[in-house]
Amino acid sequence: MDEKSLIKQWNEMRGQIIQSQIAPALVLIAITVLASLQVFNDAPSAAKYLALGVAAATGILATISQYAAVREGEALLIDLRRLEKRSAVADKIADSRGLLSLSAIAIVGLDIGVFALVVWAVLGK
Repeated sequence: MDEKSLIKQWNEMRGQIIQSQIAPALVLIAITVLASLQVFNDAPSAAKYLALGVAAATGILATISQYAAVREGEALLIDLRRLEKRSAVADKIADSRGLLSLSAIAIVGLDIGVFALVVWAVLGK
């Protein structure tokens, strides 16, 4: 692949990571609103577990999608580094390995932390 194609693919992967956050964000907004209105306090256990299940499912699917994009991005960085003549943009992208690794760690860590807060908001009294 040439530099232009690799940069285009890089931008598509970044877009994929962003887009995969939309569904979980909407679920979290709904759960936050319901929790702030104390709807879960009087809700049956089945409704609480359903809310947790939906939050977990959307979060897990988004995490898988994001993590896959990060892994593909790592391969793309290797391909970019192999190009002999690169633009300044390609150089910056090729040097993004540390940020990409940090993103992978943050995706998993934040997902676990947010889900713990969701459990607390739904089941806590």
